[in-house]
Amino acid sequence: MKVMVTGAKGMLGSQVCGALAPQHEVLGVDLDDFDVTNAGAVRAAFASAHPDMVVHCAAWTDVDGCERDPERAFLHNAQGTWHVADACRGIAATLVYISTDFVFDGEKREPYTEFDRPNPLSVYGASKLAGEDAVRRLVPKHYIVRSAWLYGPGGRNFVDTILAAAAQRDELRVVADQFGSPTSTRDLAEAITNVIVSGRVAPGRYHIVNSGVCSWAELAAEALQIRGSRARVAPSRASEWPSPTRRPAYSALWSRWLEFQGIPPLRDWKAALVSYLAGAG
Repeated sequence: MKVMVTGAKGMLGSQVCGALAPQHEVLGVDLDDFDVTNAGAVRAAFASAHPDMVVHCAAWTDVDGCERDPERAFLHNAQGTWHVADACRGIAATLVYISTDFVFDGEKREPYTEFDRPNPLSVYGASKLAGEDAVRRLVPKHYIVRSAWLYGPGGRNFVDTILAAAAQRDELRVVADQFGSPTSTRDLAEAITNVIVSGRVAPGRYHIVNSGVCSWAELAAEALQIRGSRARVAPSRASEWPSPTRRPAYSALWSRWLEFQGIPPLRDWKAALVSYLAGAG
C-alpha cells in the first residue's frame, strides 16, 4: 500500500514513517513539499502521488501560540485539514487524522472514551475538533485517532525538557493538578501501523494512548527516577503558571472502542517511558 504521511519531519510523523516502512511504500511530506493551507498545492500533490491512504500528522501544536493567534490555529488545524480531506476524497484515499485530548474540558474526572462529548476549552482544542469535523464530512473512509501527552525523539517534549532542567537545578516545580495519559510516539506509531493502517479495526474514531493516568509532576518524578537524577520535583498548581490557555484538568483517554474490537490496550506509560529513556524510542 502507498501511504502518504504529512508532517513527516515532526516528532510523530517521523515515527509513523519508520513504523510503516517495512510493510508499505511510504511517502513522507512536510512544508518543503507543500503547505496544507494551500488548497491547490494539496490537490496537486495528492493527484500526482495518488496514495491509497494518508496519515495526517501535520498540525500547529503550540497550544499557547494557538491561543494568541486563533486565525493561524484554525488556518492550519481546521482549514488545512479540510484541504487534506478534500484531496483524499478526490482520489478516494483513506484518511487517518491525528487529534488530541484537548477536545475535552476535563470536567469528567475519569478517562474519556470515544463516546464522550467534546467540549474544548482552548483555541487549540477547538481547531483540532474542527479538523475532526472536516474529516467526518468529506472522507467516507476515515480514522480519527485521538492521543495525548506525546513524547519521543525528534521533537520538543515534556520528558526531555524536564531532564534538561534537572541538569541545571536541584528542584523542579511541576504541575500536580493536571492529569493525562503520557504516550510514546513510537508506541502510537506502531499502533497506527499495526491496527489502523492494517485494517484490523473498522473506520471510526479511536483513542490510542499508553495505559494508565498520572499528573505532570508524577511523570517528571518517574523520568528523574529512571535516569537516576538527584533533582526533586516540587508539586505546584496549574494556576501558578502564567498562560493564556485554559487546559483541561483531567484529559486522560480510554481506548474503549479498540477494546470492543478485541485490540488490547497499549503498554503502561511507565514501561513505555523506561524504553524511551533507554534509547529504544
